[in-house]
Amino acid sequence: MGDNQDSPASLKSLLEEKKANFELNADDHKKTVYKAGIDAVRKSGILDKAKQVGERAPDFVLNNALGKPVSLQDYLKKGKVVLTWYRGGWCPYCNMTLQRLQREVSGFKANGANLIALTPELPDKSLDTVEKHNLQFEVLSDVGNEIAKTYGIVFKLTDGVADMYDTSFGMRAYNGDDSHELPLAATYIINEDGTIRYAFLDADYRNRAEPAELTRFLESNK
Repeated sequence: MGDNQDSPASLKSLLEEKKANFELNADDHKKTVYKAGIDAVRKSGILDKAKQVGERAPDFVLNNALGKPVSLQDYLKKGKVVLTWYRGGWCPYCNMTLQRLQREVSGFKANGANLIALTPELPDKSLDTVEKHNLQFEVLSDVGNEIAKTYGIVFKLTDGVADMYDTSFGMRAYNGDDSHELPLAATYIINEDGTIRYAFLDADYRNRAEPAELTRFLESNK
């Protein structure tokens, strides 16, 4: 399994702790606005419209953190692909998830899979120079969520949540547009033939696929 022997806490436990801190410290207005935002995503039907297990994963070519084009099809020639989305570096839940995924890359690779992460962030916002060169996986800028739309995982934030994200995190500056559209924090495992074998889809952006569970899935589906 990945390089997490010295850190037994699961990603889920870390995310739950962050949720609990939010519930303790946030004011009632913020809690109400965020809850309404999650409910709106759930009621939109996006979880049913998104690409599902057994469907074909749309191909794409996007530039990586160093500006080089990366093709899903080219990666599938090497093996399976763990494909995940993160909303941006402004999102603390996303940062925690990426750190844990980075630790699990060796587990993915040991089971014949590579990790690719997509983000709507502008390329210059996604990572600093040192981070770009130290990554063990691809981070691709899906500006305007064009690829995410082909997977059916893009939704529009409620006005209340969008205003809070802009005020607190500067989301528009990170993503370079005023659409207030974001992808679900989805994760797929795609077979070499382009078929989706695993899908994590959740209306609540605070819930994420557990990296160690992705490795276990790969181990049992060789």
